[in-house]
Amino acid sequence: MTRQVINTDQAPAPVGPYNQAIAASGQMIFVAGQIAIDPRLGDVVYTDDVKKQTEQVLANLEAILKAAGATFANVVKTTVFLADMNDFAAVNAVYAKYFPEDTAPARACVQVSRLPKDVMVEIDCIAVI
Repeated sequence: MTRQVINTDQAPAPVGPYNQAIAASGQMIFVAGQIAIDPRLGDVVYTDDVKKQTEQVLANLEAILKAAGATFANVVKTTVFLADMNDFAAVNAVYAKYFPEDTAPARACVQVSRLPKDVMVEIDCIAVI
């Protein structure tokens, strides 16, 4: 895979652990949105803690990426869906542990009216290997 971070001062700077764009070539992996379901339990966990839900979501994404022969370093784009935009900073704090700002993927973050199983956060991603 080839991967290049794209940044320009002609567009707004990122307001979190992401970059304006990523140029990449290789095999693309489209990972479906993941929510805070613990695969060992088959049920939603941490129903009242957005940080812990985000950790579970990222663990699920990591497992899928690993099965595809990828890591978080291969991720070029994510979409974060929040039930409440007031959770933005808390989710960012966890997200930043997995995606360092200098190499973080491009990202969109939106508040939605409801998520599956009434979770607080869902994240999908695109990786390139």
